[in-house]
Amino acid sequence: MSQSYNRGLIEDFGRWREFTAGMWAWIFHKFTGWVLIGYLFTHIAVLSTATAGDTVYTDTLQGLEGLLIVRVMEVGLLAVAVFHIINGVRLLFVDLGVGLESQDKSFYVSLVVTAVIVLASVPTFMQGAFG
Repeated sequence: MSQSYNRGLIEDFGRWREFTAGMWAWIFHKFTGWVLIGYLFTHIAVLSTATAGDTVYTDTLQGLEGLLIVRVMEVGLLAVAVFHIINGVRLLFVDLGVGLESQDKSFYVSLVVTAVIVLASVPTFMQGAFG
């Protein structure tokens, strides 16, 4: 005989308040992974213009770099990539048994390190965007 369990409402969006740092780390890591996969396809699409003609690729890149929104999106891509890399290294250490007791702290450290790297890089990415 089978039993059924009351698992609650699927639409219970208030449960996000119950998430621990580990759950947020998992969500962010999955999200950043999907964003990087999406970027890969976009990157391939832009690179495909290199075979369209002598100046098409150069003109495409110069046109994209001239848009402020593209520069802002590049900063976002940097944030996504840096967090994914740092969190991946953190997970590697956890899988090796290093830092098992301080996973929450290491997740917060990975967020802070990501923020520092991204904020330090903003002037470089925005150089020439307003001129």
